[in-house]
Amino acid sequence: MKVVISPDSYKGTLSAIEVANAMQAGILDANPSIETVILPVADGGEGTLESLVASTDGQYISQHVLDPLGREIEARYGVLGDNETCVIEMAQASGIMLLQDKEKNPELASTYGTGQLIKAALDEGFRKFIIGIGGSATNDAGIGMLKALGLQLKKEDGTLIADEVSALLDLASIDVSQLDPRLAEATFIIACDVDNPLIGERGATAIFGRQKGVKEHQIAYFDSCLKQFADIVEMQIGIRLHDYKGAGAAGGMGGALIAFLNGTFNVGIEIVMNAVQLKKHLEGAGFVMTGEGKSDRQTLHGKAPLGVAKAATSANVQAILLSGAIEENDKPELLNYFTVVESLVDENISIQQAMQEPYYFIRMKTKKMFENYIQNGYNFAPS
Repeated sequence: MKVVISPDSYKGTLSAIEVANAMQAGILDANPSIETVILPVADGGEGTLESLVASTDGQYISQHVLDPLGREIEARYGVLGDNETCVIEMAQASGIMLLQDKEKNPELASTYGTGQLIKAALDEGFRKFIIGIGGSATNDAGIGMLKALGLQLKKEDGTLIADEVSALLDLASIDVSQLDPRLAEATFIIACDVDNPLIGERGATAIFGRQKGVKEHQIAYFDSCLKQFADIVEMQIGIRLHDYKGAGAAGGMGGALIAFLNGTFNVGIEIVMNAVQLKKHLEGAGFVMTGEGKSDRQTLHGKAPLGVAKAATSANVQAILLSGAIEENDKPELLNYFTVVESLVDENISIQQAMQEPYYFIRMKTKKMFENYIQNGYNFAPS
């Protein structure tokens, strides 16, 4: 029997590869002769880089860049096993996890470091990019990234605007003459599961600004800053970001990639599954095992486990979902896609225990499930 192991991370506890290793250990505890294939996945946000590099036998390249507040840090980008495709996860350089709560500052937080990562990869000769844009600390419309790549944002008098987001209100023209010419040779696939426009009640600031430090009374102000940027882009480039689906992703990073790097959106999990060749590995498998930190109805809206389950259905493979926690009321809907739906947290295991020893409990739960499988034949007992 062959089992493909393709979980997302259990955010806050284990990375996707760590979860996969725990699942593999549990399966082999049940029967060492079971063939296992580890292909950790992600949905385009934090963890996408690690999943793609691990699953394709790729490599990491480290680079000194600036974090959201302009401090020098070491960040990584990935190169897939094809040695041609570069993976940049903006959370590495511009992520909210790089800041303490008290440091969140939507006026100053910049995507400049992400632009530095792109430039470094261009210097190394890469022209095929996958950009994961989840987990950002920024609401700067991606202008930091664009500045790092040579774009100039100017006032009415021709001088450059300041670096603060509020300086976008002074924006009168965009000078692309100094934009890195190598970008014209490059392709950018944007890994993202967010379809919000740049501005408005469903825009970057209104929906995601609060988690980045935008106060309630500041939402309209910051939205007006992004609107000014969108107005100038529409006037000069002819692309209307105001209501463009996905332009509001990562504080407007999506819009910057669309307008100036000719980026194309794809659902994050679809990009990851294609890159790791999940469908190919599902051939001849009996089961695929996936999971995430918490599963509920949101799982059915573009999250990684759903993508895995759909691929499994197409390949006539049974899908097992083992997540840290699962909303009991949502189990019936999840069972429409998964043969088995299990949670680490149950009547015997508390949330605190699961958080403290996730590897152990994933391994034990997996072992129990596959022991049941071996005893009962090809059908798991219902959860």
